[in-house]
Amino acid sequence: MYSIFVQTPGLFDDQKEEPRSSNRDAPLADRMRPRTLDEFAGQQHLLGEGKLLRRLIEEDRVTSMIFWGPPGTGKTTLARIIAAHTSANFVPFSAVTSGIKEIRQVMTDADRIRRYSEKRTLLFIDEIHRFNKAQQDAFLPFVENGTIILIGATTENPSFEVNSALLSRVKVLVLEPLSEEDIVSIISRALTDSERGLGASGVTLEEGVPEELAALTGGDARAALNTLELAVTSTKSGTITSSDIREALQRAAAIYDKAGDQHYNLISAFIKSIRNSDVDATLYWLARMIEGGEDPMYIARRIVHHASEDVGLADPQALVVANAAAQATHMIGLPEAALALAEASAYLAKAPKSNSVLKAYYAAAADAKVTQNEPVPLHLRNAPTPLMKSLGYGRNYQYAHDFEEKRAEDMNCLPEKLIGRKYFPD
Repeated sequence: MYSIFVQTPGLFDDQKEEPRSSNRDAPLADRMRPRTLDEFAGQQHLLGEGKLLRRLIEEDRVTSMIFWGPPGTGKTTLARIIAAHTSANFVPFSAVTSGIKEIRQVMTDADRIRRYSEKRTLLFIDEIHRFNKAQQDAFLPFVENGTIILIGATTENPSFEVNSALLSRVKVLVLEPLSEEDIVSIISRALTDSERGLGASGVTLEEGVPEELAALTGGDARAALNTLELAVTSTKSGTITSSDIREALQRAAAIYDKAGDQHYNLISAFIKSIRNSDVDATLYWLARMIEGGEDPMYIARRIVHHASEDVGLADPQALVVANAAAQATHMIGLPEAALALAEASAYLAKAPKSNSVLKAYYAAAADAKVTQNEPVPLHLRNAPTPLMKSLGYGRNYQYAHDFEEKRAEDMNCLPEKLIGRKYFPD
């Protein structure tokens, strides 16, 4: 469901909630959510002095946009800060719990508010990529005529998850993972803030622990704060150690989504490192995928494919090694299969490279697509019956082994329209 926050007196009752940060039962990450641009950490390419988004917010000229970035980088927080600065009515909306009925009701209310009070509605949609095409289309006329300012948040690539009509009407702003310095600053603020943070607890962190926590949570402020809170509430000591943090975290928060954009980014980096014969980078990206929870058989399939695509006939043994790694991965699984995958990956990276098979095949495929109806030459056809022989099947076929060079130079093996075509270099 949704609620409308009318920020000035008007035709509709003010339903604005008590600030979330005042709720002591909320998670630390929620309590410490920045309330102003000055409290906001990171994204200086968007929010630094004089930058576009900062100017739009400060001048109350925000237009429809989509925030695209990994978890914990401030997408929802930015929307709330914008809501606090704008004269529009703020409507938070979740793509997870809402459907087309709720969307239509929001649009009806937004249209009524604008007609009676001349105010626009700022509609914030969390996880906008979860809406299907029909749901996204419902926003189009209202974004186009200015009834709503649409702000969407997504961890997925909008190019694939937001339909083109809506995408053409919004500005996509990319949020970057927070730096370790940003995370350390956020942790420090939480430890000293007695109103919303952990200042009243009196706990301290051992030297180096803030930096370790920042590194382990991979630029995700939410993960860092919630891990810190769990460590504080579960320890009996007034000092949080490295082991306390690691116990709370359980394992490094690998930023990995097997169905998302990061999935494609990592496999792309892995393959391009193999292609560039960079064995160190190849092993690093492989480890990122494995430690992040990628399906090992997906990695194995990609390795087999690129043994042909990037190594090919420069070292045919690469395909044998890749297939052996795939079979080993299927038989023993992780964690042991990590070594088989690493061995094959390193072999491919260090092997000589040739894409001659790739180029030759796709050149042949291009011709094959437009010559599907070309008949097979009669001399290349088998003739298992008298009728087929009488029709000329197999006539004038030349057996290659009858020739000294094991090739019948005068026999054409391509369709008539393609005689003379060359796909593979001599």
